[in-house]
Amino acid sequence: MKLATIRTTTGTAAVRVDPDAAVELGAADLGEFLARPDWQAAAGAADGPRHDLAGLDYATLVPRPEKVFCVGLNYRTHILEMGRELPEYPTLFAKFARALVGAYDPVELPAGSEQVDWEAELGVVIGAEVRHADAKQAAAAIAGYTVVNDVTARDFQYRSVEWLQGKTFERSTPVGPWLVVDEGAPGEISCEVDGDVVQKADTADLVFSPADLVAYISQVITLVPGDIIATGTPGGVGHARKPPRYLAEGSTLVTRIEGLGEQRNTTVATGSLAGPGLGTGH
Repeated sequence: MKLATIRTTTGTAAVRVDPDAAVELGAADLGEFLARPDWQAAAGAADGPRHDLAGLDYATLVPRPEKVFCVGLNYRTHILEMGRELPEYPTLFAKFARALVGAYDPVELPAGSEQVDWEAELGVVIGAEVRHADAKQAAAAIAGYTVVNDVTARDFQYRSVEWLQGKTFERSTPVGPWLVVDEGAPGEISCEVDGDVVQKADTADLVFSPADLVAYISQVITLVPGDIIATGTPGGVGHARKPPRYLAEGSTLVTRIEGLGEQRNTTVATGSLAGPGLGTGH
């Protein structure tokens, strides 16, 4: 089952994306919908207004998540290319909601940065409140999976030992297009920049699995429906290349995960967008 948040002429709507149409779920967005305790049964039974697939304008998956956690150094290949040892505990940082855009929206290049990098990531969306979870509880709290690209301003990131300032520029992080529920484990993850495959890995290369991360983070703070966890990126980032390679204005960024779908974003200069979350009609 695929769930999403789309833009309509009257606002946004949470939908179930069927093979022939998108069916409204009776909520303004997916975060609001996931807060219902019976969301999974309600999603399957929904029979609201329908939208043609060809005209869908996907918003970011959860427009106003309470929390967005990100994980650094969680693929063995990426850890090795960055010259580090495998971590004993997850490396955590955060993003804020204003950083998020839709799967086909423009990605705004951070002003003042000359080292904007790509990071294809598997995204986890929480579907039930969970605190101090064991492995079984953590797995049960996962609503499903999505595609994320943690676009990063490396020069800002490495201004200090804390990474936040390089990671949460406004309109920089595409999430979506869908939340995929009960469709099996995600497969290969990849990223293309201007037609060149720059990242490719199996999500099984994760050091800490999605359930591991939910269990660990839930020791720190309560996770609630709609919270997002970006689980880390595999090898192939631009900053680690010799010479380094970065995104430029007009770059095309394509992020795919087998079983979850594809994002396609074009980078634009800061200030070129009229308002937050403008879509391209996909």
